[in-house]
Parts: sequence; structure tokens; C-alpha cells
Amino acid sequence: MTAIQQLSGGRPVAIVGAGLVGAGWAIVYARAGLSVKVFDADPEITRKAVPLIEGQLAGLRRHGLVDEDPAAILARITPVATLAQAIDGACYVQESVLERVDVKRQLMVDLDALAAPDLVVGSSTSGIPGSAFALGLGLSPRVLIAHPVNPPYLVPVVELVPSPETSAATVAFADALMRAVGQTVVHVRKEVEGFVLNRLQAVLLREAWALVQEGVASCEDIDKTVRDGLGWRWSFMGPFETIDLNAPGGVADYAVRLGPLYQRIARSRSHEQPWDAELIRQVEAQRREHLAHAELEARRAWRDERLMEFAAGRAPARTE
Repeated sequence: MTAIQQLSGGRPVAIVGAGLVGAGWAIVYARAGLSVKVFDADPEITRKAVPLIEGQLAGLRRHGLVDEDPAAILARITPVATLAQAIDGACYVQESVLERVDVKRQLMVDLDALAAPDLVVGSSTSGIPGSAFALGLGLSPRVLIAHPVNPPYLVPVVELVPSPETSAATVAFADALMRAVGQTVVHVRKEVEGFVLNRLQAVLLREAWALVQEGVASCEDIDKTVRDGLGWRWSFMGPFETIDLNAPGGVADYAVRLGPLYQRIARSRSHEQPWDAELIRQVEAQRREHLAHAELEARRAWRDERLMEFAAGRAPARTE
């Protein structure tokens, strides 16, 4: 029995919610050697998940990102018709249902009625804290957030966020599981809306929209600034390491030299305007000049191909 099979006890993983994120998670677990059961409340989404996964696996094999025959990986993924079938015998559930509190809460209630007493549930929610939908149940100590970047089989980071009722044992199990299947674990130590990744992304997006609104730069020039500027360093190091290397005396020196500039920039946004209908129309029009709406799906496929190329050539990140 392999290490990952020992961790899971030879039991399968269940994917509940079989859209893009759920299907991506199915690849993560099946690629690592686990049996995976896939369920969606919409049978059509469950049906479409298998050909979607099959195409993604073919891309991974083409770029040398899986050594195993994709058919063998796909054979470990089984679509099922009911929630009860999905979690029967499972050690872990990866929940990837609609990003709504009421939908997630109902699923937690349903799982609470069906789940084995040791079943652990990780939610893929992008920003809703577990305390909004997972408290007050027998299951609650075994629920936490496991928020990925899409697609999780290419972008490895996953944020683990316990609720106030999540047990330490649940966090430890999820940490071990995520590391065993090749993900990079970030521990978010207290609940905050948006967690870490989306709060960082929110700051950049807030400024990007404001710069367009104020006529400072076009959408394309802002994209260039990140794509051909900030993104080059950020592809292999984070913001603190970046600034630590950008001043002769390291991060403390950087804070003295440039801290006042960044503080003035922050104060200039103290009266932030919402993304109103006119601003959204303007940004939409600028984006459609560069990419027609009908070409979005093809461009997503292009993005995933570039991510595969990047993953294939990327040196392992230094995480310790």
C-alpha cells in the first residue's frame, strides 16, 4: 500500500459539485492514486465531467505532467448518481458546489445525516468562511475550507481555513492529504472573508479598476504591467521576498525607503468608488476589442496550455 493509500485507509475521496473546480480536484486525487467518486446534483454536469477530465488528462500527458497512462487515471474516477453513493466509504469529501451560503448549508445538513463519523469535508469556497454554513452540526468539527486556485491540478496552492468548531485533528488530516497529493498548503490562521489569496487579488483588482475609471491607463496596458512586469517575479517569489531583494539592506530598508509612497497610495483610495454599470461597460468594451466573447472558451484552453508549459518547466518552489 502506498503512503497516500495508507493516509486514506484505502478509502475513496468524494467530489461533490462536478463543475470546473470539482473536475479539477478529481484529477488531483486520481493522479495521486486515489479512487474518486464524482457527484453533482445536476446529472448533466456529472455526465459532462468525465469527458472534461479526459481532455485535461490528455493535455497533462502531452506536456509530460503525468507519467501514467491517462486511461488508468481516468479509470479511478467514477461518476455516481446520489450523494449517498458518493460518500459511501469515503474518507474525505471535496465540496465544490455553488458559491452560496444556503446551498452549502443544505449540503452540510445532508452530509451530517449521511456521513460516517470520521468523514472529513473540505470546502472549495472562494471566500465564504466555514462559520457561515458549517456550524452547529455533528459534522462541524470535521469541516474546514480547502480553497484552491482553478485549475487545482495545475496551480498547486490550497488555503486551509478552519472554522471556530474545526478540530485540530481535521486540520492535520487535511494538511497531510493535500501535501500527499502534491498541493502547496497555506494555513489561514483565522477566518476572514476572501481568505489570503482573494484578499491579495482584491487589492490589485481594486486598483486596476480604479486606474481605468480615472483614465490613467487602458485595460490592456494594465494587463501588460502585470503580465510583462510584476508577474515575472511573482511567478517564482512572493511579495515579501520580492521587496526583501529590492533594497540593499533588505525588507526593513525597503520599508524605510518606499513605505511612505505606498502609504500615500493607500490613503488616496480612502474614498473608493464601486464598480458601477458605466465602468463595467467600459472595461467590457475594452476587453472585447482584444477578445471576442465567442473566443473566451478557446482562450481558456490556451491559458491552460500555457499553465501546463509553465508547470512542466518550473523548478520546485522553495517552501521551507
